Order: sequence, then structure tokens, then C-alpha cells
Amino acid sequence: MQKPKGPLAAIKLTLFFAALLPVGYTAWHVLNGDAIDPVAFMTHVSGSWTLVFLLLTLAITPLRRLGFPNLLIRLRRMLGLYAYFYGTLHFAIYLCLDKGFAPGAIAHDIVKRPFITVGFAALLLMTPLALTSTDGWMRRLKRNWGRLHRLIYPVALLGVLHYWWLVKRDHHQPLIYALVLLILLGLRVFFRSKKASR
Repeated sequence: MQKPKGPLAAIKLTLFFAALLPVGYTAWHVLNGDAIDPVAFMTHVSGSWTLVFLLLTLAITPLRRLGFPNLLIRLRRMLGLYAYFYGTLHFAIYLCLDKGFAPGAIAHDIVKRPFITVGFAALLLMTPLALTSTDGWMRRLKRNWGRLHRLIYPVALLGVLHYWWLVKRDHHQPLIYALVLLILLGLRVFFRSKKASR
């Protein structure tokens, strides 16, 4: 694969480091003792950024159709991989720090707590997307690659549902994510129907 040159390389490098800022932000607050409940704080930040990167990944195609530069498509893979990175980090914090690797407690949560179940399902569905994100897998899978990567839609839906069910009272933030997802999916349906009508 040819390495990006010029402005694209600079943009990718900037995005790479910018996407890691939430990790630094979280570590800073935890180490300084600013977080009342460090585990809950880390869980919340990692989960929120998983959704942010999922929605940013989904936003690339509609933005291109709306006239934004085609350069955006070259950033989609990195955004998707960062969604998986933060999703995996979110689960690892739950697994290690919240449940202490207790298999019984984890199995009980997955079966009995719906928001854990859908969150775990979303991470499982994201895994093949991350593993097949390379150019080599795109060549091997051909048209099936595009079909496989449509799993991002149920992943995003499950992610938003996970957050919605997690929150007990104030659904303000989950509602924002849900509305953004609805808009992005609506734009995709609109552009597809417009293309079909031609």
C-alpha cells in the first residue's frame, strides 16, 4: 500500500494523535484524583468516545454527498479503528477494573442486564470489521467486504441502545447520540432513494 503524501499524510498524522487526546484527558484526571469514581469515569469517557467515532465514521459518506472533499473517505478507516479501540478499552475497563475478571459476575451481567448484553454484542460485531479493515482483506473479500462492513449500522444502533438503557434518569446525552444517528441513517436512505430514482 502506498503511503499517503503531502496534505493527506499531515491530516492523518494530526487525526491519529488528536484521537488519542481522550486517553490523555482521562489519565490526567484519574492520576490527579479529580474523578470521584475513577472506574466509572474511565468507563463513561471510553464509552462516549466509542459512540463519537462510530458516528464520525458513519458521517463520512453523507458528508461527501453533501459536497465535502473526497479526502474524507481516506480518513474513514482510521475513525472506524479508533471506534473499535475505544470500544475495546471500554470493555477492558469493565472486565478488569469493574468486575476483576470474575467470570460468574460477567456472565450474569451479560445475561441479566440488557445494556451489557447489547454493548457486548456491538463489540463482537465490530471485531470482524476491525480485522478486515486492511487493503489485503478488501481485495480478498471483494464485494463481500462492503456487505460485511454494513454491520456498522447495527453496531451503531446497539451502541446507542446500550447507552440509552445504561442511563436510568437523564436521557439527554443518549438522546443526542440517537438523533445524530437517525439523521445520518436518514441521509443515507435519502441519497440511496435519489440514486435509485435516476
